[in-house]
Amino acid sequence: MHSTPGLRSFVALGDSFTEGMSDVLPDGTYRGWADLLAGRLAARNAGFTYANLAVRGKLMRQIAEDQVPVAAAMGADLVTLVGGMNDVLRPRCDLDETCGLLRESVERLAPACRRLVLMRSPGRRGPVLERYRGRMERLFAFVDELARRHGALVVDLYGARSLADPRAWAEDRLHLTSEAHRRVAEAVWQRLGYPPEFDWDGPLPPAVPGPWSARRAADARFAREHLLPWIGRRLTGRSTGDGRLPKRPELAPWAPVDSP
Repeated sequence: MHSTPGLRSFVALGDSFTEGMSDVLPDGTYRGWADLLAGRLAARNAGFTYANLAVRGKLMRQIAEDQVPVAAAMGADLVTLVGGMNDVLRPRCDLDETCGLLRESVERLAPACRRLVLMRSPGRRGPVLERYRGRMERLFAFVDELARRHGALVVDLYGARSLADPRAWAEDRLHLTSEAHRRVAEAVWQRLGYPPEFDWDGPLPPAVPGPWSARRAADARFAREHLLPWIGRRLTGRSTGDGRLPKRPELAPWAPVDSP
């Protein structure tokens, strides 16, 4: 596949996955695959500009209403849209409504940019994935259909073996590690047609099992620090993104940051 030349502006839309959790920088902020991709595109294109409108915890309706109109008005060369997973992972999900909002978003964004990229989000092996697999696969089938209809590219992270590995996920088991974000950036880079730098879906190094007691302690810490608060937010309708603004709300020149 040939690369799309002259991508001089990029807007990323979505939730925590695109905001960059949990790829933590030294100052405590998040970087993530979209920032990594922006840095690589900036190295190829003078005057490159970038905006990241993604905010953790956002549902598809919030992305469609708050982010999509702003992104469409920016007229960027490249737009990435990843949303719907927070809807899918809720106990109650109107998947028809979620898909309808995704369709409206794509219909608005596709004519407003040169290249639109959608994704089949990664899934961590385990009981959570199995519980919601049916919803996820229905959502991803709809993503594929939208891409065919509107000439968008799809990056298939759901089918990636490396990103299903539990070691690709942070301690909260909901967000990717820094290494996994690096792999996602490479996956998008290659899907855009640029020459590969490495095999982004290559296997992780062989696992070294820890002591049983350490694994049980990690499970208890996960439940206490992450699972129970997450359930509490779901039951009360709260989100970690409530009141939070995007980290890069304007289409502005790329300013690189130091790696952790």
